[in-house]
Amino acid sequence: MKRRFILYRRKLGGTFYIEDTKTRKQESLGTKDRAEAMSLLNARNESFRQPHLNLQIAKAYLTGTDSRVPTRTWQNALDAIIEMKTGSTKDRWQRAAKEKALDLIRDRVIVETQAEHLLASLKAGTVSTNVHLRKLHNFCISMNWLPWPIIPKRLWPEVRFQPKRAITVEEHKLIVEREKNPERCNFYELCWHLGGSQSDIANLKAEDVDWPNQTIAYARRKTGSLAMIHFGEAIEAVLRRLPVAGPLFPYLQSVRAGDRATEFKQRCEGLGIKGVSLHSYRYAWAERAKQCGYPERFAQEALGHNSKAVHRAYARKAKVRLPSLESYERQAAEGRIIPLPQPSSETERPGHLGQTVG
Repeated sequence: MKRRFILYRRKLGGTFYIEDTKTRKQESLGTKDRAEAMSLLNARNESFRQPHLNLQIAKAYLTGTDSRVPTRTWQNALDAIIEMKTGSTKDRWQRAAKEKALDLIRDRVIVETQAEHLLASLKAGTVSTNVHLRKLHNFCISMNWLPWPIIPKRLWPEVRFQPKRAITVEEHKLIVEREKNPERCNFYELCWHLGGSQSDIANLKAEDVDWPNQTIAYARRKTGSLAMIHFGEAIEAVLRRLPVAGPLFPYLQSVRAGDRATEFKQRCEGLGIKGVSLHSYRYAWAERAKQCGYPERFAQEALGHNSKAVHRAYARKAKVRLPSLESYERQAAEGRIIPLPQPSSETERPGHLGQTVG
């Protein structure tokens, strides 16, 4: 039988190459050692001569470095990745691992998986399936449990999230009016006024409130960054109704984030409100801040955002109408706008804020 591939060596550099006798395509073997090049050549020709044995041959080679290659399943990979996670991230992975769409590949050996198998799971699943299966696939490659990607990075189906929007003041008022539980009612009020994530607000403590300076400061549970916000009369009225020591929301702090989200969803469905979640309060705060001209750096500090890009993403749907300079100057003179720090005399040179406009 005629060989599909032939071996040759380039004079310049001495590297061995193979050539496909059918397509005349040439490929470097990346070696200058003849014995190694012959082994690669024989393996390539053997793969075309007996294609039904390719997988078995590959498993035999891989078993030499990892004895579990022939038996490791996607469920084993899920168990491994869950074991490495902590906190809320671990909870999310545990929920993701139970998705029915993953049953299509759960007990399949990883190295025996074809692209069609993953695509079938993606088709049967949701956005969450796409996100977590993609991460699981990359995890297996990083752990050398997969010799190469099953689906190339550029060919993975695009993750399409549902449209996100801010909750309106009218919707918020309806929810608060309908809510009979005082703790939940106060929780929704603080979400509206503080714009924090539901976990951050639910875990607030009385010690986080600085009454003399009228500020609330806390470390974000997601990023660890500091969020600090000055409060006025509306927030003060809510805080006065809450415990003076310990957790501000004892019950809501004790339940899972998913349970808080479910309770809120049920309340919205009862009122016919669609397209919002507890996180919509965060979008609403960012949009309100942008619409009223609240300085972006103040909003970043209040929301606990480390980057301007994140804050702008939250407020991207805000409808803004810029005030006239005359109106803005009048409000500044009346003390209704917090002035920016004035530069020192040393910085008053061309290219700085202190430069005189002539």
